[in-house]
Amino acid sequence: MAAQASPISQATSRRFSPGQTVMTCGVDALVQQGRLNPIPYLFRHLNGDWGDLDDYDRRQNDAALKSGEDRLFSSYQVMPNLKLWIITEWDRSVTTLLLPSEY
Repeated sequence: MAAQASPISQATSRRFSPGQTVMTCGVDALVQQGRLNPIPYLFRHLNGDWGDLDDYDRRQNDAALKSGEDRLFSSYQVMPNLKLWIITEWDRSVTTLLLPSEY
């Protein structure tokens, strides 16, 4: 998975620190084409709104948020044919915005 640093501003109101925020080439291409603004989804992720996950995965994220011992994962259906995933590593060092096909 190729990722590059991105100048995404970090939310002031958030439930955890994202660490370094990066996006994959696929997400970056959509941003450059004006087809995706990832900022609202990143803010949702940082505020604990995990998007389109089932109850089990939501509970896993909530437990990981409390323990600090597992990664945090969000999934957002941006458009019918576009889904955005956001993953924050277990140690909160990096948050990656990616397309499911890039996982």
